[in-house]
Amino acid sequence: MAAAQAISAITATELPQGQWQDVITTLLQNVSTTSTGLKIASLQTIGFICESINPDILATQSNLILTAVIQGATAEEPSQEVRYAAITALLNSLEFVRQNFENEGERNVIMQTVCEATQSPDSNVQAAAFECLVRIMQLYYDKMRFYMEKALYGLTVIGMKHEDEKIALQAIEFWSTVCDEEIELQIEEETREPGQPAERDNYQFAKTTLPQVLPTLLFLLTKQDEDADEDEWNVSMAAATCLSLLAQTIGNDIVAPVIPFVEQNIRNPDWHHREAAVMAFGSILDGPDPNVLTPLVSQALPVLIEMVKDQVVQVKDSAAWTLGRVCDLPIECIQLDVHLHSMISALVAGLEDSPRIVANCCWAVMNLTEQLG
Repeated sequence: MAAAQAISAITATELPQGQWQDVITTLLQNVSTTSTGLKIASLQTIGFICESINPDILATQSNLILTAVIQGATAEEPSQEVRYAAITALLNSLEFVRQNFENEGERNVIMQTVCEATQSPDSNVQAAAFECLVRIMQLYYDKMRFYMEKALYGLTVIGMKHEDEKIALQAIEFWSTVCDEEIELQIEEETREPGQPAERDNYQFAKTTLPQVLPTLLFLLTKQDEDADEDEWNVSMAAATCLSLLAQTIGNDIVAPVIPFVEQNIRNPDWHHREAAVMAFGSILDGPDPNVLTPLVSQALPVLIEMVKDQVVQVKDSAAWTLGRVCDLPIECIQLDVHLHSMISALVAGLEDSPRIVANCCWAVMNLTEQLG
């Protein structure tokens, strides 16, 4: 690994100056050898070079690089270590194989190789393959309609449920990326001049797959680890973030399928389900129209205010955070004559709690103060 990084660092300096032109050729030849160690080292080096150098400098060799990387990443490769190095190299080279992605036949080969790698018996290969899919969705959303219908939707929903957290996290990140792309497309649509054609189509993947993706996210919200550090990224946190992005993407359509989960779990004796219900409610408050949220907020506030005093710190934390989200809504969403006094009392009491509760209570009070002007 250190040697690969050293070679890539030297290459990044010398190739732009027209020096050491045969380094890529040598590395590609090494990938075709029978030595597993040499294959791995060469693929790692190719990956580092692709990550650190201007894609234009390697444009003339992109086909050769892609061929070598795909060769190492296929299911026929007997060594999972080689396959992992190849998938990682592919991840680092995705930006400069744009021309290959324009060719349907070459694109099909790349997508088939990555999709097959998500089914590898090696968890590192699987996680790297899902990470590739995340990056592919970022770079080539407009080319993904066919692959979503044929494979990606099913693979990623299954991946989100994987017992290996690093695989599940990448599969969840895939759907967060879908939402990011579609939010950006919505912004482009809103700012487009009348009569001006859209530069890209919005395929509405998030909305179309909601019946399958959403139940998985809600299930994952209940998978909190009570022993985890509060700043440690985990599956339940990733699911909450994805749910929040989903709400921003599809707006009002998120409300009807999420509220039953909230209602069924908000009083659950198991704190994992209580906290998941609170987190689910808080996560959908940015996206739907205020007039849709207002009756739900009125119904939820008494329960949320009570839950700031829950015996479990994770539940209290999420309740305080959700109150902060409520206080960030337009002020007309809150029945001030009914809820203001009890909400302020609960938030002030929370200022004497643990640091994480105090932080969220301060945030809620700040939001409320700004709203009241």
